[in-house]
Amino acid sequence: MARFHRLGTLLLATTASLALAGCNGADGVASPGEGVIVVPGTPTPTPTTPTPTPTAPGTPAASCPTGTSDAGIVGSYRGCRLPSRIEGSLSLQKVAGVAYEINGRVDVGVDIGGAGNAPGGASATLTIAPGVLVYANTTNGDNDFLVVNRGSRLNAEGTETQPIIFTAQQNLTGGVTDESQGLWGGIIMAGRAPISNCNATVAGGSVNCENVVEGTSTALYGGATPTDNSGTVRYVQIRYSGTIISPNNELQGLTLGGTGSGTTIDHVQVHNSSDDGIEVFGGRTNMRYLVMTGTDDDAVDTDVGWQGFIQFVLAIQKPVNTQTDNYATEIDSNNNEDALPRQRYTLSNFTFVQTSTATNAAIRLRGGADARFVNGIVVGPNACLNIVAGADAQGKTTIRPANTALEDNGPPVFNSVLFGCANPYAETTQNNVTVTTAEMAAIFNAAGGNNVERGTGLLTNGFYPAGQAATATAFNASTLNPAGTSFLVQTSYVGAVSGPNDTWFRGWTCNSNRANFGTTSGACTSLPS
Repeated sequence: MARFHRLGTLLLATTASLALAGCNGADGVASPGEGVIVVPGTPTPTPTTPTPTPTAPGTPAASCPTGTSDAGIVGSYRGCRLPSRIEGSLSLQKVAGVAYEINGRVDVGVDIGGAGNAPGGASATLTIAPGVLVYANTTNGDNDFLVVNRGSRLNAEGTETQPIIFTAQQNLTGGVTDESQGLWGGIIMAGRAPISNCNATVAGGSVNCENVVEGTSTALYGGATPTDNSGTVRYVQIRYSGTIISPNNELQGLTLGGTGSGTTIDHVQVHNSSDDGIEVFGGRTNMRYLVMTGTDDDAVDTDVGWQGFIQFVLAIQKPVNTQTDNYATEIDSNNNEDALPRQRYTLSNFTFVQTSTATNAAIRLRGGADARFVNGIVVGPNACLNIVAGADAQGKTTIRPANTALEDNGPPVFNSVLFGCANPYAETTQNNVTVTTAEMAAIFNAAGGNNVERGTGLLTNGFYPAGQAATATAFNASTLNPAGTSFLVQTSYVGAVSGPNDTWFRGWTCNSNRANFGTTSGACTSLPS
């Protein structure tokens, strides 16, 4: 969640030649999504016709495609600036020598409101073709980020061999290293699905329950449409993001605010975000095939009534980190434990590599959330699990028995999860309430099913299962799907990947000192041709 930072002035590096790396792919499975809501008046995207003539690799295009404006030469590219507000439909085609620029805040559409009838609201669609490069203009004095407003859509669908890359200007001019981070604000998708943190006195999950996405001042999210569709983000890299607007007010790599189950998020890498990799504020969006490398705060942070599934998550934290609250996953709503809708988090097939000695654990679970962890491997220099609880007449809110009136499913559940940390558990006292080591152990072991508190040598070559993890019996995650759905799939292994023969993370990702995904993935500090 939010942290205090000292903001530095970002200096644009002198234009330099780029060493271009090829990017090849591998087989993957696409997320099916869970329903689509049709927003009245949403225009049908019509690809624009690019005007530049073909150019040789490494040569800037002579001009910009229709719908964008010329921002000059940036590295080996013609910078083509997006309008500050995208109206109707805009398609960004892959054109040799063209990189598309986010200059300040770029809005897709105008917020239509939770009910879809906000005055002045207008839906829009931004479509991005495979292999397109989008960069933030970090030489300006503004915070650069992309906002997809309620009722609008971002359709960014790359491929295994041609991922879409969102990055900072310095990446185009040779001015980034493996330690670069926080250069721009990332992507925000706002939807009309239920949330619990209403900014007015209304029921959580109601059509008028909405709030402002942190870091934006005005971008609203929330509503009463669980199946809302904010678009598709697939085979996408988001590099060097995480702008800090002010203390406790940051932008992440990818922010999902009230996005619904019609929104598709899969095969997404967030690399070197200075805040969270992905932060989820309520909604109903499911996610799969996530790679979080080098986040300076939490890899995956969820909050305020999100209900959904995540399967296949590889989170490898920043190697050198002095922050005291950077978790592989942080599950929140603390101090508002019984707000409805209650957060329900099901995470399957995850590998968490926690690196910081300053953070007390790899997983922080708090806020009365209903959480289930399945087929996981967690390693780190300190503890693996930290459960924080409030207290009320029903008991400690994170670990109390199920309560139908409060829509509470009861304590967290662990199935086929292996801990390979210095200590399994870390105690935290909050508001004079402590979940003890003994209580956490009882929760972890309650469901049985191959849980191991003190595994050793669980990973090899950075993130492949080894030792006990390589022979562990996996829990059948597909049995957790609600009736009529099939998002979670059964695997024969624990962890995010099965081993060296697994391919879902190859090709469309980038390599760094955080993790090396093989020769088919290029370096994060360079760009594919």
